Amino acid sequence: VSASCSGCGPGYRSPLDAMKGPREQIVYLPCIYRNTDVLKPDYLATVDVDPSSPTYCQVIHRLPMPNLRDELHHSGWNACSSCFGDATKKRNRLILPSLISSRVYVVDVGTDPRQPRLHKMVEPTELYWKCGLANPHTTHCLGSGQIMISCMGDPNGNGKGGFVLLDGETFEVVGNWEHPGEAAPFGYDFWYQPRHNVMISTEWGAPRALADGFNPAHVKQGQYGSALHVWDWTSHRRLQTLELGEEGAIPLEIRFLHDPDATEGYVGCALQGTVFRFYKTPKGDWAAERVIKVPSKKVEGWMLPDMPSLITDILISLDDRFLYFSNWLHGDIRQYDITDRRNPRLVGQGKRIRGSPQMLQLSLDGRRLYVTTSLYSGWDKQFYPDMIQEGSVMMQVDVDTLSGGLSLNESFLVDFGKEPDGPALAHELRYPGGDCTSDIWL
Repeated sequence: VSASCSGCGPGYRSPLDAMKGPREQIVYLPCIYRNTDVLKPDYLATVDVDPSSPTYCQVIHRLPMPNLRDELHHSGWNACSSCFGDATKKRNRLILPSLISSRVYVVDVGTDPRQPRLHKMVEPTELYWKCGLANPHTTHCLGSGQIMISCMGDPNGNGKGGFVLLDGETFEVVGNWEHPGEAAPFGYDFWYQPRHNVMISTEWGAPRALADGFNPAHVKQGQYGSALHVWDWTSHRRLQTLELGEEGAIPLEIRFLHDPDATEGYVGCALQGTVFRFYKTPKGDWAAERVIKVPSKKVEGWMLPDMPSLITDILISLDDRFLYFSNWLHGDIRQYDITDRRNPRLVGQGKRIRGSPQMLQLSLDGRRLYVTTSLYSGWDKQFYPDMIQEGSVMMQVDVDTLSGGLSLNESFLVDFGKEPDGPALAHELRYPGGDCTSDIWL
């Protein structure tokens, strides 16, 4: 779906144009069976979110992958608003990297959006041998037509923050985006802002350390990251490392403001429940400052005396007015007014719900927030063992976009505990026409 114009490519001319886009009718989300009692492949679920549809709030299609225990996780597109100026491009392939198996699936969602089909499979050896990388995570399409995927490790399970390039037509692995020997110590998410010739990447941890659960001793051993990496977008050189320290341990999702002229954004840091603002300084380099801190809770009988909120997903509305994040261990969602960029103001909070809110996706107009509860199967099993038995859920939260405020839509629930093959763990959400975490404007 694109804005009405003649000869335009996928997506929208601007973030504010995207806000006027059509209401979402279906969403895609990966459903995971790894680390559960079900010996079946992960699959891509298509959910009907059109209130006027007879199948509203139901899974209307399931596309199983050809392999077991992939750990589907995040997804991205072959083309998005970064290709808006290219009328030859179509947003018709969903890229599904597997966090643990390191396979990358390319799914055809163009032929029949309501019944996706498998188009291609990139084998792990392609990433291992051509790039020396593994554990692919975030996918962004580039204005060049190529597809870029951040990786978290090397083929031996050690931390390695490099980037794989795929050809946007054949989906063959082209090679590394970064120069030889310049990968970051850890990888996870990334966002680029071409008008300022910059890309910034984040760090989770060494895949072999985090694969089967979280061990606090691994943090002390240096197997988790706490830095942002600033890259020159044109030359692909790593220019700067912003060490966030203990307060910024495990910086996960990173979001520039959507305005392509903006020189700032936010990153959610899981371990201490903090949000840092990163920004370009008057000197032309980059810096970061903590702007939000969610206090830990005193608990007994847990692995640590203090339970952090564990900020795991974060997003920004397309008008750059509101910031949302999930506190996965405390069990709530927060909405902040970020009009004053250095002083975010809490304006909405969703109370504790079954399981715990994790992945977020906002409707284009900013009025509906979709939420799923699974983080990653190895950590779900450790922190929310009931979720493994009961499956995750998908919910919808109504957003007050005037003064702020969140309220759960009591009539909307997709229960992945009732799936035909057994309870599944549903993760990241994508709209066929793009959304505020997939699209970047040039």
